[in-house]
Amino acid sequence: MWHKLGQFILRFRLILFIVLIGITAFMAFKASKVQLSYEFTRAIPTDNPKYQDFQSFKDKFGDDGGTLAIGIESKEFYSAKIFNAVGKLHQQLKTVVGVEDILSIPEAVVLMKDSSEKLIPTKIFSYPFADQSNLDSARAVFENLPFYKGLLYNPETHSYLTGVRVNKDSINSKSRTRLVNDIMAKVKEFEKETGIQTKVSGLPFIRTEVGNRIKNEMNWFLIGSIVLSAITLLLFFRSFSAMMISLAVVLIGVVWSLGTIVLLGYKITLLIALIPPLIVVIGVPNCIYFLNKYHSSYRETGNKNEALVTMIGRMGVVTLFCNIAAAVGFAVFALTKSALLYEFGAVAGINIMALFFISLVFIPAVLSYLPAPKPHHTKYLDNKILENFLIRIEKWTVHHTKTIYVVTGLVTAFAVVGLFRLKSEGFIVDDLPKQDKIYTDLKWFERNFHGVMPLEVVVDTKKKNGVLSSDMEALLDIEEFSDKVNAMPETARPLSLVEGLKFFNQAYYDNDSASYALPITIPASLRNVLRSKGDSTKQTGLTKLMTSFVGKDSLSVARISINMKDIGSARLPVFLDTLKRLADSTFEPSKYKVTFTGTSVTFLEGVRFIINGLRDSIFWAFLLIALCMLYLFRSFRILICSLIPNLVPLVITAGLMGWIGVSLKPSTVLIFSIALGIAIDITIRFLVNYKQELPLYQGNVLQTLVQTIRHTGLSIIYTSLVLVAGFVIFCFSDFGGTKALGWLTSLTLLVSTLTNLVLLPVLILSVAKVKKRNTSL
Repeated sequence: MWHKLGQFILRFRLILFIVLIGITAFMAFKASKVQLSYEFTRAIPTDNPKYQDFQSFKDKFGDDGGTLAIGIESKEFYSAKIFNAVGKLHQQLKTVVGVEDILSIPEAVVLMKDSSEKLIPTKIFSYPFADQSNLDSARAVFENLPFYKGLLYNPETHSYLTGVRVNKDSINSKSRTRLVNDIMAKVKEFEKETGIQTKVSGLPFIRTEVGNRIKNEMNWFLIGSIVLSAITLLLFFRSFSAMMISLAVVLIGVVWSLGTIVLLGYKITLLIALIPPLIVVIGVPNCIYFLNKYHSSYRETGNKNEALVTMIGRMGVVTLFCNIAAAVGFAVFALTKSALLYEFGAVAGINIMALFFISLVFIPAVLSYLPAPKPHHTKYLDNKILENFLIRIEKWTVHHTKTIYVVTGLVTAFAVVGLFRLKSEGFIVDDLPKQDKIYTDLKWFERNFHGVMPLEVVVDTKKKNGVLSSDMEALLDIEEFSDKVNAMPETARPLSLVEGLKFFNQAYYDNDSASYALPITIPASLRNVLRSKGDSTKQTGLTKLMTSFVGKDSLSVARISINMKDIGSARLPVFLDTLKRLADSTFEPSKYKVTFTGTSVTFLEGVRFIINGLRDSIFWAFLLIALCMLYLFRSFRILICSLIPNLVPLVITAGLMGWIGVSLKPSTVLIFSIALGIAIDITIRFLVNYKQELPLYQGNVLQTLVQTIRHTGLSIIYTSLVLVAGFVIFCFSDFGGTKALGWLTSLTLLVSTLTNLVLLPVLILSVAKVKKRNTSL
């Protein structure tokens, strides 16, 4: 069948080639319309309770996580020069398109009574200051207001904060880079004017900066993987045409993958961005095996057309099942409920299979038009170093079977111990080097303001106007809960309607700081402000802040906003359980419904869901690949022999991660799926060749294994080295997880090459001996 297919491809090569180029041109047109995705909650399925809680929160209160924090640490903050510069920064930030509101010390207000005893918001600081004494007087007024302490300044460390709230549509679109860059340009001007190094953090900033870095890295890694693969191919084949054919195949694959994203209505996410580099490193083995078989067949026959037909006939079925196995390794992600994983699995699976058809048509068609290989093009087949290495493998297989089993057993046992040390954990600033400014700035905010990651607590009183009930029960319970949370080391002082009411109460008592407490009753004027929250024209900046803590449509629901540290996905469930116990001890369940949500919760829940989804997908990938192998070889014994050499490298890698402290996270869990999908290729190619050679040696297992090692060993080694070269490029990343993806995948591939060339033949030989012994009995 495959030989006839080879003859068909060569007979109609021109038509098939034109069709292939036509499809590629169409895909290139579609690829030109590819867009980036800026959504961060799609990792969680829509039926996940935390996703639904967050959507419910946004319906009642709007988005959270839209504040960018700018920090300053200086003992000279209240000098006229520095303070005026901070005020100037505030005014400049207001001019940035996409900035909605700014909270800073120079624009802080105090409530003052007018002649009719009505409270009027009044600016504390009338900057720019020319007289230091006026600034000192205003400072005394400001520091007499407990509301701002811990929110905008930390007196113990001389740290000061400016909060910049940005438009949610801008920060969730391609405009986010422009928006953040414009803000940072104003900040840089301030730094240049004052000589003070600012600290910048907050989810909008972290997401934008990290996202842009990853995007830029992926572009460079795509180029780097192509260049390294090209150099390696040129060194191996000593043929410019062989290198260009291989590069053309993978580049067509990359174009098709980008076109597929658009055709399916998807956008490029941080996961999908990995597909083009993966297409390069997965597509190269197809080219190597086809070219290697073509060169070896041509050297045997001296007939180019016959060599091309043999290439397709012998390698077509092998490459098909290899690509099926690799595609299954990724396509199983589409079985998860996460849109992020589903899209990644669908695009990767489709395009890995597309690589097979691209290779099957493009390589024979192009080779048929090129001159026959010259002697120096096939010289690599006589590599003495690799030949000697393969001869040693033959000797190990025959004479050192027990040693191979013992060494494999000891290494695997050591790895299994490491497995129990393996942790699953992700952070919002995951993988950043400890000296990176994004990381150090975030830690600065955690030290001085207990973090900037938003956590929201929604308190539903289950009755109309329950938040402002006459007995003040809900507000007193919110105050009690806030005091408990404030005592926790992971959180900053919670903000809620309670803090605003304390601020108003202090103003009624002539701004005496001792009166910063809940009023006995809520003034009718303030009740009217809260009830008219829908009419934004009647609200000042302070009343807008006050009304943001109650639901849009009713006063039955209130929110408590908490800034927290980046504690990671492992500690988050424990932390939330602690908060839940505090809430249960404060809010009577029969009267209240308390929900914990916010961007931090959904982000870290997404990380946890991706990790679990990837981990579960490995199991399904292994199962489906096993079924493919069983169908291909129709032998349970061969199935067991084929799975063990691929399971051992994965266990060794996982164990090594446990021993050296590399956590399971989205980037590192991906290693196992990639390595399994690629490593199984080696097994399939080895076993198919073994199956094809066995009748030629009258069923002699030992002789067949020796010939199989010699015939496939060279191309397996070449393929592994090219793949390692493709993945090593990831080791140059600035992100720890991406570095781990590079070197751990490379290590896994090298180990799987060794187990497939050494352990697999030993297993086959052992099974054959057992079978022979049972037959003789």
